[in-house]
Amino acid sequence: MTRPGSKHTRTRRVVILGGAGAMGRIIARDLATTGRGEIEPIIADRDLTPARELGVDTLRLDVTDPTSLARAVRGAAVVIASLPYRFNLLAMDAALAARASYIDLGGLFHTTKQQLRRAAAFRSAKLTALLGMGSAPGIINVLAARAARDLDRVREVHCMVGAIDRTRYRATSLLPFGYAPDTLLDEFAKPSAVYRAGRLQMVPPLDPRERLRVRFPAPVGPQWIHTTLHSEVATLPAFFADRGVREVTFRQTFDEEFAQKLEWLVRLGLVSTAPLKTIGVAPRDVLLALLRNQPTAEPIGRADRYEILRVVVRGAIGRRPVTVIAECHADQDSGDGVGPDIDTGAPPSIAAQLLVSGEMEARPGVWAPEQLVPYEPFARELERRKMVVRIARRAQR
Repeated sequence: MTRPGSKHTRTRRVVILGGAGAMGRIIARDLATTGRGEIEPIIADRDLTPARELGVDTLRLDVTDPTSLARAVRGAAVVIASLPYRFNLLAMDAALAARASYIDLGGLFHTTKQQLRRAAAFRSAKLTALLGMGSAPGIINVLAARAARDLDRVREVHCMVGAIDRTRYRATSLLPFGYAPDTLLDEFAKPSAVYRAGRLQMVPPLDPRERLRVRFPAPVGPQWIHTTLHSEVATLPAFFADRGVREVTFRQTFDEEFAQKLEWLVRLGLVSTAPLKTIGVAPRDVLLALLRNQPTAEPIGRADRYEILRVVVRGAIGRRPVTVIAECHADQDSGDGVGPDIDTGAPPSIAAQLLVSGEMEARPGVWAPEQLVPYEPFARELERRKMVVRIARRAQR
């Protein structure tokens, strides 16, 4: 393997499954523009039309067809799954069969738990799998490990996402999803995981008793943050278990009007995946089909968006209580104009490059970001993409 800045001996093939989607295109673009000639990105997707402008090699993929999937990942050094999380296990097993390392954007807790059970198979094959390497999970997990690095004991870990969008739009969808609608519908419909009093608990999605008012730095400012189902709670409790962790949570902001609309759809039953007996069709399939017909948001002038990924870690150094706050900021200039979505699209690219270069250990097995990703080179690459990382420690009284 080669180091960054060294003369490479050969390029390494990185296949992005679902690479023509919104996040997949950011991953592919980042690999192509920052890979220092060591990476050959390949976009694999069912509809390749959105990827034509990128100038990246493509191949057609049906992820549900084993032959098509095997053909797509053949010869890959790294497979990145930028897919609806329901396909992660298929993608992961295909990477294993192709003897490729594997990275994904997260399994929405339950799928992540299933994926962790593949650890023995990846160890036996001497391959590395990295789960949940986006923004949240992903950057947030790495920040949590960094924030707790000097602490002797860790009592609480609170993961938060605060965001604003002050962009004016000419045309917008009735339900403007920030990421995959199918995934976000599950976040609203499925019980949320929290780790409290040293044990895992499930609470109702967007439970008002779990809602908090948090003051983020400007320009985000004060925001209500809500508990939803997320993968951070699937891995961080085990990572901090030997330091006595008692509480791990994840919360994020939602536009209030958007949240109210989705809650109404949940109560009406339109996010259900079970086919209705009367018509033999799942309400969610109808909803997703209708959403695909909604117009794409068209900004008027320059976009104005900002996102903060924050981790609050409470613990102690010796007998002295300490709180450490770690943040990653992304604005409209981040990623050379990609905007805040770079904090989801860049991390898989960065991880793949650190793996290929040798700056991240190619440790056989299945890992969460907090277990494997080295903070210093990772933070360096975030900053290179105009994301700002801040770490602050304060003693508690």
